Amino acid sequence: MTAPIDIRDRALAAFYGLALGDALGMPTQSLSRERIKQQFGRITTLTAADADQPIAPGMPAGSITDDTEQAVLVAELLVAGAGLIQPSELAQSLIDWEAVMQAKGSQDLLGPSTKRAIEMILAGHSPEEAGRYGTTNGAAMRIAPVGIAADVSNQQSFIEAVMQACQVTHNTTLGISSAAAVAAVVSAGINGISLGEALDIGARIAVHAERHGHWIAGARISARILWAKKLCAGVSNEQLPDLIYDVIGTSVASQESVIAAFALAHQVACGQLPAFDALCMAASLGGDTDTIAAILGAMLGASQGMSAWPVALIEQIKTVNGLRLCSLVEQLLSLRAV
Repeated sequence: MTAPIDIRDRALAAFYGLALGDALGMPTQSLSRERIKQQFGRITTLTAADADQPIAPGMPAGSITDDTEQAVLVAELLVAGAGLIQPSELAQSLIDWEAVMQAKGSQDLLGPSTKRAIEMILAGHSPEEAGRYGTTNGAAMRIAPVGIAADVSNQQSFIEAVMQACQVTHNTTLGISSAAAVAAVVSAGINGISLGEALDIGARIAVHAERHGHWIAGARISARILWAKKLCAGVSNEQLPDLIYDVIGTSVASQESVIAAFALAHQVACGQLPAFDALCMAASLGGDTDTIAAILGAMLGASQGMSAWPVALIEQIKTVNGLRLCSLVEQLLSLRAV
């Protein structure tokens, strides 16, 4: 007799996994791989940012960034809207969030696609039009709550939920398909599906999701996910980071950072890497490390549950950021049952 699936545990692990990956990558974000090696060697635990960190100077160990903060924002909008996100409300929430960040003197502001879309909204463009240029990973980094609240088993309504969360800033084939792939892995993992199969579901959902939004020239997300899986198969843990950094890429482009997260997740699925080690590897890659690790943490947590994450580090993140996600996750799961 198989043990019952603890959906709550998996959902919590997805959200806290996102936060853990985000915090692990905080001190290394936007740094080159070579500079990370010189300053940190490699990330093995929560680490403070140096004073010259370009985005998060001097932030204490365990600090989260925009990845987690915007995911919480999306989660709260989902709960307030009973599963629906009004594009105008998402736009206003993002504007308000950046204003708070600027008041704090933070450099951790809206990404390029989101910034451009918000400027278009303020100039009077429709939400659908505003997101027509969004191809970066901003939607994918904050999409995990949709994976918690929506069941990928109902494909049509699932993709519609993803589209609502993407439309304002990433209403493109690349933006929607990359976010859908990540959300699908989270949703499938919460359903108790194995990590390997969940990753395959993510690739399949990306194919259907890319039929929506404004067409953008660029490598297809689903094809890149499958290519990266083959590329990294059998590669040693010592060689893997360089392969991802040099060949897949770690920039803010969806076709790079989201695929890098999938590549690492496939290594976990085949038993080559423990989940936490994979997050540390993501945080040490170079480039958009916090987002790669955040996306990876959400996908791994959904399949593996809270036991995948070191208890002390999760407690540290809760304390440093005042981050309490239990009630929010419960509310998201109640939407899943509707």
